Amino acid sequence: MIQFRVGDPIVYHKPKSSFCPGPRARQVYPFEHGEAYHYVVDKFWKVAKVNDDGTLEVVTRTGKKLRLEASDPNISKARLIKQLLYRKRFPQFSEEL
Repeated sequence: MIQFRVGDPIVYHKPKSSFCPGPRARQVYPFEHGEAYHYVVDKFWKVAKVNDDGTLEVVTRTGKKLRLEASDPNISKARLIKQLLYRKRFPQFSEEL
């Protein structure tokens, strides 16, 4: 299991579905009858708190706080290249949240 610390930038690979995927959609697949699409959108968040029960509190770019399981397979730590390329998409917050 990956160890997380407060302030770690993470990428959450959020599965979605709709009739019209946006420009950031990837792994786009049509449903069986082609009426809609299933796809993945990368979300760039930061860890605000690591809980003892195996969950993480993360902060989105818009300031929302979410709770995720640390073992969720859709979470990955952002490597240095992604941090640099997408630095404006990660939330900016101080460590005292």
